Amino acid sequence: MANGNETVVYFSEQVVVLCSCALSFVGSSLIIVTFIAWSDLRTTPRRLLVFLSVSDWLSAVSYAYGVWSVFRTNSVDCVVQGAVSTFANTSSFFWTVAIAIYLYVFIVRSSQRVADSLVLVFHLVSWGVPLIITVAAVCLNKIGYDASEVSVGWCWVSINAPDRVLWMLLTGKIWEFLAYLTLPVLYILIKRHIHIAHAALSEYRPILANRPPSHSFSSMADRKLTFIPIIFIVLRIWSTVRFILLLAGSAARQSPVLVTLHGIGNTSQGAANCILFVLFTKPMRTRLCTALCYCCSRCRAEGQYSHDASHRLLPNQDASTQRGGGGGGGGGGEEDDGGSSSRAGNQR
Repeated sequence: MANGNETVVYFSEQVVVLCSCALSFVGSSLIIVTFIAWSDLRTTPRRLLVFLSVSDWLSAVSYAYGVWSVFRTNSVDCVVQGAVSTFANTSSFFWTVAIAIYLYVFIVRSSQRVADSLVLVFHLVSWGVPLIITVAAVCLNKIGYDASEVSVGWCWVSINAPDRVLWMLLTGKIWEFLAYLTLPVLYILIKRHIHIAHAALSEYRPILANRPPSHSFSSMADRKLTFIPIIFIVLRIWSTVRFILLLAGSAARQSPVLVTLHGIGNTSQGAANCILFVLFTKPMRTRLCTALCYCCSRCRAEGQYSHDASHRLLPNQDASTQRGGGGGGGGGGEEDDGGSSSRAGNQR
């Protein structure tokens, strides 16, 4: 399976991870495109989701290039790919936590003004910190070929760096650990607040004529809040396990099953976000279905129109062909003259 510290990435693993990258690419693109297409759905939380999707889109593209290439040396494209994936992956951690903080302030603290004022801070931190870390790592020659020690074919922290564990922490793992701790706490607090609000509302529900419209929205949000930290941990835990096995010096980190799960987890965030925030969101799902049905009906209508038009044009084309051929140019002229003489006689 491996020679020394090098982990072999099998072709089957490449195919699976590349498919995961493709799904994440499509999912992130769909989130971005729907945000651009439908202006009435451009809420601040969805805008933050778009910034997260940009990071996931970059991650999917850079990881796909790395998995496809399976680098063996510290080449220029290896360093570039490693730098892009490091920046995008770290930025994804920050944006994921930023969305949780925004929802906490907005829902629990009930302050949209304060929540909106944090957006600028989110930009500075979520783009600035990963950029600084990545630039420092590249300038100090810390990014390069890592023999897939804690990756799946792509480049990350160079295996030749004597302090590579420290840089693995700085360029991803420490932020991953913080996200493991922060996300569950924030979402538990948000869910607790929603449950308390439901309990308070239930005292008045019997005397209300209709169920409050906010109840269905809160229930839907409550279900989603359960999945967000769970999905994040389920996807990211495999890379964490391989990192811990690296620290322990265990060869189990080179297991094909663990390597495959690591590759899928690191590249599926965009697809998971698309499923949760687009396909499982009724307004978005309804609009997508409507747009898809419209496109299909339009394509069928255009195809039918082209088919009918071709049948209408064929007889005329045959007639003109016969006039242009057969009797030659003179025959065509005689036929026209005869028709003209006949019309002239009728007029007289």
